[in-house]
Amino acid sequence: MSNLKDLKVRINSVKSTQKITSAMKMVAAAKLRRAQEGAEAARPFASRMERMVAAVGDSIAGIDGAPRMLVGTGKDDTHLIVACTADRGLCGGFNSSIAREVRKMALNLKRDGKTVKILCLGRKGKDNLKRDFASDIIDTIEGIGKRNIEYGEAIGVADSITQLFDDDGFDVCTIVFNRFQSAMTQITTAQQLIPFAVPEAKDESNGEAAPKAASEGPSPIFIFEPEEQDILSELLPRNIGVQIFQALLESAASEHGARMTSMDNATRNAGDMIDKLTLIFNRTRQAAITTELVEIVSGAEALK
Repeated sequence: MSNLKDLKVRINSVKSTQKITSAMKMVAAAKLRRAQEGAEAARPFASRMERMVAAVGDSIAGIDGAPRMLVGTGKDDTHLIVACTADRGLCGGFNSSIAREVRKMALNLKRDGKTVKILCLGRKGKDNLKRDFASDIIDTIEGIGKRNIEYGEAIGVADSITQLFDDDGFDVCTIVFNRFQSAMTQITTAQQLIPFAVPEAKDESNGEAAPKAASEGPSPIFIFEPEEQDILSELLPRNIGVQIFQALLESAASEHGARMTSMDNATRNAGDMIDKLTLIFNRTRQAAITTELVEIVSGAEALK
């Protein structure tokens, strides 16, 4: 009978876990819609911002006095990798995919003799990377987007990165995040922030590279007021904030989608386990009842 009691306790435990995973799935599904709308709404603005900076930067990229954020420091000895993860787990491979990409990038850079620094946006990034790169993690920023992703949070991160760059803390900065595609699919993306990398032309409806026209015609000539350097001195830091904000929005939507999918799978698995344990419980109980009946009959026969 103790075996039956253990099975019953285990069935009740799995049922309690199933209720928790089901509730987490519904919460993630409710948050996913708002996060997805925010990420998709910000994509055209972030894309146009990149293209505008590229249009202004093309005219002064090769001359003296161009901003360092545009042309770089002239070397690429020190790389800053910004790992955009979550503060919580239970979201499938969302965090591990970022850690895997950052680990791959860091190892390749170190193999080439580069210095690597890692800035973690989210506690799980540090947890996954501290075993191999504890000395390379310069800071961890937690609590971003506890309710909703705010632009001010992205600006705070951008200001920290810009200050570190002005202090010659690194030469190249790359942010690694999950770009949202669907609740089941997130694309791990590495985007260079500093120096500014000219983006490919994209179709803003789906984010894919748009085909070039057969004949684009002559390039237009722009007259800037004030000077291009003055415009870029304002646009380049703001572009970093916009791109980080976009990455945070994409990451939030990806996190909720991954958590919803993961909790849905966990709920289904719990249901399968409950069915299996219930079947074992019924078979064990039936075997115990049959044994008791045999013992009673045997005892009655012995008394005759």
